[in-house]
This record gives sequence, C-alpha cells and structure tokens, in this order.
Amino acid sequence: MIAEDLGVITRGVEWLRDGFSLPGMKILQFAFDGDAANAYLPANYKGERWVVYTGTHDNATTLGWWHQLGEDSRHNVERAIGGPVHAPGWQLSELALRSRAELAVVPLQDLLELGDEARFNTPGTASGNWSWRLQQPISSLEGCLKGYGELAAAAARGQR
Repeated sequence: MIAEDLGVITRGVEWLRDGFSLPGMKILQFAFDGDAANAYLPANYKGERWVVYTGTHDNATTLGWWHQLGEDSRHNVERAIGGPVHAPGWQLSELALRSRAELAVVPLQDLLELGDEARFNTPGTASGNWSWRLQQPISSLEGCLKGYGELAAAAARGQR
C-alpha cells in the first residue's frame, strides 16, 4: 500500500502514513520550482519510505511537461541531473532510481519518450481520458526495458 499524500497534506495525513509505516509519494515533476527546501527534490527525502515517480497518471508525460516548463525550472532540472537535458523521461528516471526512495515508478510513456499525445488523464476533464494504448508489440519494448534495468543496476537498486 502507498499513501497518496499529495495536495493538501495535513497532520492527519502524515499521522496515517507514518502511523501505519506506509510509503508516501514523491513526484519529480513537482520538484523544480527553485525552492531548495522543496520536499519533492530527492536531496530532501527524509528516510527511504517513499515511492518516487517521474510523474503520475494525472500529470503530463515527462516529455510533455519538459516542453511546457519555463526557463528557470529547466535550469533547476539541469542542476539536479548535473548537465543538459537531452532525454527528459530517461534523465528523470535515472534521478528517481538514484534517489533514496524505496521504489521508483516510471510510466511507460516516459521510457518511450512520448509526448502529451500519450497522456493518461487530465484532471477536471470529462472526456478523452484513459484512452492511451501501446500501439506496438510488447516485444518492441525489450530495448527500453533493458535500458531501465541497466539504470536500476547502476543505481544499485538490487542491493537495497
């Protein structure tokens, strides 16, 4: 079980999450507003009981998010990953895997570097949601899944 501790996080939410030793959520797309104390920045995770996501079903794909991001936030991302951004989905995936969070979740759309045409859900809209489907054979995913596994191994994910 994962506590969805997003939005307004009250003491009650924290008590429920912590009282039952549930991992909370860290969304990387929320991390780059320029606030050095931003709780979504991997350097600010307290403990390991977290699940880090590049984005969720309610967010733009990481490529779509990157294209909409302002210049200051782009610089903040580059600072966090340690260089220029050339593959946003993969680079945020690597940042997630290298974080201290127990688990990293990366949507397939980010591994495939898909834009917002592959977005799952847009909150507050009544139509056009949950219709994205993978249009290629599962076997075609071998390369990106192998690459993700290699990133996880490089981040010592199997030894935690």
